[in-house]
Amino acid sequence: EILEDLNFYDIKLSLKSSDVLTTIKAYEEVAKIIDYPLHLGVTEAGTLKMGLIKSSIGLGTLLSQGIGDTIRVSLTEDPVEEIEAGFGILKSLDLRKKGVNFVSCPTCGRTQIDLIGLAKKVEERFKNLDLPITIATMGCPVNGPGEAKHADFGIAGGLNECIFFRKGVYEKKIQFEDVINVILEEIEKYYNEIPALTHNQINA
Repeated sequence: EILEDLNFYDIKLSLKSSDVLTTIKAYEEVAKIIDYPLHLGVTEAGTLKMGLIKSSIGLGTLLSQGIGDTIRVSLTEDPVEEIEAGFGILKSLDLRKKGVNFVSCPTCGRTQIDLIGLAKKVEERFKNLDLPITIATMGCPVNGPGEAKHADFGIAGGLNECIFFRKGVYEKKIQFEDVINVILEEIEKYYNEIPALTHNQINA
């Protein structure tokens, strides 16, 4: 009211708290009574693991309700981690279209490949690729093909080999050690009509 009385309306409001439920409640209440843009954040959320959990729950709950215009993930960590976490939250809610959506399953008794190691390598290799695609890394030939088929590029692990899918279609069997290179080759093949910038991103 003080700002409006002075004819100043270039306002964005932030109501951050280090408590997740307080943050959610505060933004829900203020969103009912003002039309100004809201900057979301769970402030002083903590170190990487716990801070990411708190931020995902707090920001995710609000954004899923259509509340919030900008966000800040607050972590006691390298600021790069904050940016990546923020992108991840937005992508999980389909609010950010660019960038790879990574899908991978938990390990189980049917897993016969180093799924954890492979999933980490795939995510690291393609994390900077700014294309709206889904890459699935699944651990077994039982449930794996279902998720792999729903991805743009997916693999389902077997015994020292993997089944490769592209756009829901079974393509071929590949050796476990060739997974990264095959995904790279298939992405390049599929996007061969896209300018060199995209290829530079793939090979970054």
